[in-house]
This record gives sequence, C-alpha cells and structure tokens, in this order.
Amino acid sequence: MFKLRMFLKEYKPQLIIGPLCKLFEAVLELFVPLVMAGIIDNGILKNDTDYILKMGLVLLLLAAVGLASALVCQYMASYTSQGAGTKIRGALFRHIGTLSHKELDEIGTPALITRMTSDINAVQANIAMTMRLLLRAPFLIIGALVMSCLINFGISLIFFGASVIIALILYLVMTKSLPFYKAVQKSLDKISLLSRENLAGNRVIRAFSKQKAQEENLDSQAENLCKTSTRVGRLSALLNPATYAVAYGAVILILYFGAGKVNSGELLSGDIVALVSYMTQILLAMIVLANLVVLLSRGSASASRINDVFEMRPSVTEKNKNEIETDENAPKIEFKNVTFSYGEGDSELENLSFKIERNSFTGIIGTTGSGKSTLLSLIMRYYDAGEGEVLKDGVNVKDYSFNQLRGKTGAVPQKSVLFSGTVRSNMKWQNPDASDEEIFNALKIAQADFIDDLDKYVAQGGANFSGGQRQRLCIARAIVSSPELVILDDSFSALDFATEKALRKELLKQKNTTFVVVTQRCSSVMNADKILVLDDGILKGEGTHGELLKTCEAYKEICLSQLKEAEL
Repeated sequence: MFKLRMFLKEYKPQLIIGPLCKLFEAVLELFVPLVMAGIIDNGILKNDTDYILKMGLVLLLLAAVGLASALVCQYMASYTSQGAGTKIRGALFRHIGTLSHKELDEIGTPALITRMTSDINAVQANIAMTMRLLLRAPFLIIGALVMSCLINFGISLIFFGASVIIALILYLVMTKSLPFYKAVQKSLDKISLLSRENLAGNRVIRAFSKQKAQEENLDSQAENLCKTSTRVGRLSALLNPATYAVAYGAVILILYFGAGKVNSGELLSGDIVALVSYMTQILLAMIVLANLVVLLSRGSASASRINDVFEMRPSVTEKNKNEIETDENAPKIEFKNVTFSYGEGDSELENLSFKIERNSFTGIIGTTGSGKSTLLSLIMRYYDAGEGEVLKDGVNVKDYSFNQLRGKTGAVPQKSVLFSGTVRSNMKWQNPDASDEEIFNALKIAQADFIDDLDKYVAQGGANFSGGQRQRLCIARAIVSSPELVILDDSFSALDFATEKALRKELLKQKNTTFVVVTQRCSSVMNADKILVLDDGILKGEGTHGELLKTCEAYKEICLSQLKEAEL
C-alpha cells in the first residue's frame, strides 16, 4: 500500500480533515461514560431531575456533533478512495499499454483484468476504511485506558491485560491470513482465465460437446478457491469470538472487583457504569480494528499484485520520440543476419538476411510454425531481434519513435480484431481525420461492398460479421490512410478465391505502397515481386514464383501440395 501513496497526493486536505473529524468524534465518545456516571451519581441517586435533563441535553449535543463529524469523514473517505482508485486504474491501464508483447505474454490477460478490477476495488476499500477507522480505533482504546486509570488505577490494570491479549490475537490472525489472501487472488486469476477461454471459445466447446468437461474444470478451480477462502474465513472468524471472550471476561472482573470497592466506598455506582462503558468501547474498537486488520491484509495482498505490474518494465523501449530522417534510396525493409528467440529455447528465426524494395508486393510463405508472423513482429518492433539488425528505410527500427515506425504502416493481424462502435469509428483508427470518401474507397479496395452505411453497428469483436467480412474490414482499416507500408498477416485465409483474387488485383494497383503478405496459399503470392520461403525459422529461398520453382525444393513442395503441376 505504501508504494501506491503517490496517487493520494491530490487528496492531502481530505486525508487530514477526514481522520481529524473521526478523531474528534472519538473524543466526544470518550466523554459519554463520564456524563452517564454523573447522571447516575448526581442525578438519579440524588433525585435531581434538572441535572438529569441538563446532562441528557449534553448527551444529545455530543451525539449530534459526533454524527456531523462522522458524516464529514465518510464523505472525505469516499471522495478520496474513489478518486485514488480511478487514478490507480487509469495509471495501471496506461502502464499496461507501455508494456511489450513479452511482458503481456508473461503476465497474461486474465491476471491483468483481475488486477484492474477486484484488486483495485480492494485497495479503494482499504483507503476508505483506513481514513475512517485507523486513527479512531486506536485512539478510543488508548483514551478508554487513560480514562479508566483516572477513575481507578487498580481496576484499570484489567483493561491493560485485556488489551494486550486482544492485540496478540490480532497480530496472529494478521500474519497467518495474509498468505491466504494472496492465494485467493491467484485463484481468481485462474477462474478469470477459464471464464475468458470458455466465453471466447464457446462455439468450439459446443462443437466438440465439451460443456461437461469444461464445467468440471471450472468447478475444480472454484473448489480450490472455495477451500482457500474457507480457510482464511475460518481464521478471520476467530477474531470476533476471541475478542468478545476476552472483553466480556474483563467486564466480569471489573464488576467483581468493582462491587467490592463500591461497598467499601472507594468507588461510586456511576464509576462502575463508566468503567464497563469504557471496556465496551475498547471491545468495539478492538472488533473494528480486527476487521480493519483483515481488510488491510487483503488490501496489502492486492496492492502487492498491482505493484508487481507497475514494477514491470517494457523490454522494447523508445530511444527518442522525435522524428528522424530516413534514406529514400534504401530498401523499405532489410534484415541483416537476424536471429530471434522468444525465450531461452531454440531460435524462432535464425540468421535471416533479405531486402524488401519500395513499392513492391512481397509474399512470405512457409509451413505452420515456420516463423512468418514472428518476422512481421520484428518489423513492427513488437519484439526486438536478439542478434542482427532490422532496418526500415535504411534506419534501424530501434532508432525510430513508435509513432514514426508504426504511424505510416497499416497492419492487419492474424486474428481479425474489430472494436465495438460503428464501421466509421473502426475505420478511423489509423487516421482520425479520414473523410467518408476515403473510407468508402478503402472499403471498395478491400472488397467490403457489404457496407453501405458507415454508421452500421459493430458488436464487440465484430461478432455481427462473418470471418471473411471481418478480415476485409480490417484490411480496409489498414489502407484507409494510404500508408507507405501495409503488412497483412495471413489476412486472406477466410476469403473465397474469387474475392481474394479481386482484392489482390486492387492492392496491386496502389501506388507508393509496399505490401508484405504472409500466407500459406501459394496462389496468393504467385504474382508477387518477391517471395520469401521460410522453413523452421530459416530462409530457404527468395525470388519470383518461377525462380523458386526451379531453385527452392521447399517452395515447390508447398505449391504441389495445393495445385496441380500444370497450374504452376
């Protein structure tokens, strides 16, 4: 929690006023037993009605002022906790946006969603309850102990003994429960992962009739969460009965020893009532403190998980954010002895060297898992090459700002992604100032003639469009701003051959644009200016279709597996 204090800087007045109001309420509460003792000793025993009425009004005044103070504190706590929670959530979202693909792969989407939701909610609750109770509860305990000493020091020793025992119980529960709360949040991550997979893959699950197996899998994870929550619940449940037992034991001792002192004239009846009231205040404050400890334990675990994300640093960073000069005579893309691996295992790409000329149509083909998409990720600099250089317009991609590197590049990912809204809002991702005419022109090139209204609704993930329609819309989004480089990662896979042929024909008409197309269809790249053939991360050949049929056995095998020899 301490590491998140930076998000509370704007709320210093609220952080001071709120707890002070609650402290003032506690001070007023400490006077209540003394007023009650006075009513008993000076009013009831002496049958002084005026005194009773006067002190009754004092009690009402104390209650009214205390309520006003509590309401002010409640407002300050709510304002601060919600404001700080909003800032933490915004900062976390922005920080996640700076992380590279490597870090996102490492932590996982479900874990990030849990941190953005339940973990931040726990921190918000922590801030609010801390402001309301952290000062009040200890002050009431200490104040009640001091007031009991002023009434009778001998009996006040019972208060001290009870307070020490309750504090020990709190400490033991807090130290034992914290690891369990961390385990609970990890279990929530797993359930979030399973839920997300099941919702995203619902059609696949139904197709294979795996509903029962998935239910059992989720039930198993839910059972683990239940067991962990039950264990921490049992531990936390010990707090109230243990503190009540100690406190009421102390009340019995106060009444036992106090009665003797009343008989001897050392104490008055009102003093005993005041002492019991102070013991009750200590009991209630201890219970509140116990619950606060549980909340702080959970909040601490959540804050630790949030800080883990904040402490992650992107492996891909910008050297500068200024636009740099490029070489217009250099190839659009050049790989120089590039080797890349996702981890410590085998290399995904090994010693790649090739050039992609400006305004050309280049195809990249290879078997599944040969490293085609990985190659495109290095061009876009989602990852950095382990060895060698990746150049764009004669400049190492590491020297570009992200805006300059990706700003004039249209990318269509392997998985077609559309965002909820309208067709127009999706088309304006690359160029917010794109006119309707430009959008319709891009839609025409992408063969998205099924769109006649740019305000047509797009459901989450583009669920109201077919796979082929989503691919064409994504291609249109990539080319709407006439980028210098367009990267298509297996973006024709859901298209029929006639539509794909018409689309490629339109793309080839685009001037001043370099196209890099990853595909598994040889028909998609037969007319390309250059074809790169990848096999297990190694460049097996490069050249035109005719050249590769003669010189590259791997390419010939791919083509023969799809077309008859006469068609080649």
